[in-house]
Amino acid sequence: MLDTKILIIDGDHGLSEHLKSHFEAEGYGVKIASDGAEGLNYFKIYEPDMVLLDIVLSKKDGLQVCKEIRENSSKPIIMISTKGEVIDKVLGLEFGADDFVVKPFDVKELSARVKAVLRRCRANTAQADEEVIKFENIEISHQKYELKLKGKPVDVPPKELELLYFLASNYNRVFTRDQLLDKVWGFDYLGDSRTVDVHVKRLREKLEGVSDKWLLKTVWGVGYKFELLG
Repeated sequence: MLDTKILIIDGDHGLSEHLKSHFEAEGYGVKIASDGAEGLNYFKIYEPDMVLLDIVLSKKDGLQVCKEIRENSSKPIIMISTKGEVIDKVLGLEFGADDFVVKPFDVKELSARVKAVLRRCRANTAQADEEVIKFENIEISHQKYELKLKGKPVDVPPKELELLYFLASNYNRVFTRDQLLDKVWGFDYLGDSRTVDVHVKRLREKLEGVSDKWLLKTVWGVGYKFELLG
């Protein structure tokens, strides 16, 4: 796995070195950054396949680093932090993180999550985009990570696009929040499904008024679906 590179961005030097030793022993290439600004710089130079990113960083905090990475890249990000509040988890995932681990954690668990997220992201990358999903005034390309509304490209975080693509490609079918976490995020988010609600809310803000032929519908007590109207 030496061709698989991990970038660790964490101000805790001892933890970073411990993780570096562990992942290098598993065959990964590893680079360490101690603050947010250095982490962004290393991300551009090192071009990692995975980022382990702490929330509490000097110069630029982890959420800002995550947001800036997501402006140009869909490479997987796992946020690691001593903060365990739900709002931090939701914000991290809302900003585009693929998973969230709270310190202190078992390194073997983190390693398993790294492998799971990498498998998921590589499967998505390898997935052929035989055709762009099109309905009235909307086009969604998973391969290009591109959303067009009324013919114009719209900025959308990777996880929002993946969620919309999945629902639209399975239109008129209802999915529970846990099913969407499994299908889109590809991991068990500790039983907390509120991040799905956050992503749906943000998608609805973008899709409002685009068409009266379809909608992102809440099926109360069950979940969500992309519904075609007539």
